[in-house]
Amino acid sequence: MASLPRISRSPVSPDRCHLARSIDLVGERWTLLILRAAMFGVRRFDDFQTELGCPRTVLSGRLKTLTDAGILAREPYQEPGKRTRFEYVLTERGRALQPTLIMLTQWGDAHLGDGPPPVSFTDTKTRKPVHAGFIGASGRSVPPERLRVKVRRG
Repeated sequence: MASLPRISRSPVSPDRCHLARSIDLVGERWTLLILRAAMFGVRRFDDFQTELGCPRTVLSGRLKTLTDAGILAREPYQEPGKRTRFEYVLTERGRALQPTLIMLTQWGDAHLGDGPPPVSFTDTKTRKPVHAGFIGASGRSVPPERLRVKVRRG
C-alpha cells in the first residue's frame, strides 16, 4: 500500500472490522493448520490428528468451530465392516479462504524460506506458476504500493 500518514487510531474500530472478525474465527494456529491440511485434501479426523499432532480435544473443538461457521462440512462415510463416521470437506466459504492461505504461503516463501519453496502453485491449463496478488476492475494486476484504504463512513 502507498505510504500512509501517521495516525493515532485505525479508521475502523476492531468491533466493526471484518479483518478482526476473520482473525477471531480463523487466526489461531491450529485452525490455520487444519485449513492448510484441508486445502491439500486431508478430510478425516484421524488423518488431521496424525498430520498435525494436535491434541484430540483441541482438534475436535476447532473442527466444530469451522463446521459451525460453514467453512467445513461434515459428510458421512463408512468403510466396509465399520460404523459410519464423518469427514470434513471445505465448503464454498472454506475454498474462498484458499487465496489467503496461498498468499501466506508465498509470503513465507519470500521472507522466511531458506531455499526453494516446498510447494508451488500452478495454473492447471497453462502449467505456469501462479502468484497471489491484487486484481483491479480491469482484470489487471495492481501492485501493493498502489493500494489505498478507503473507509466507508456511517
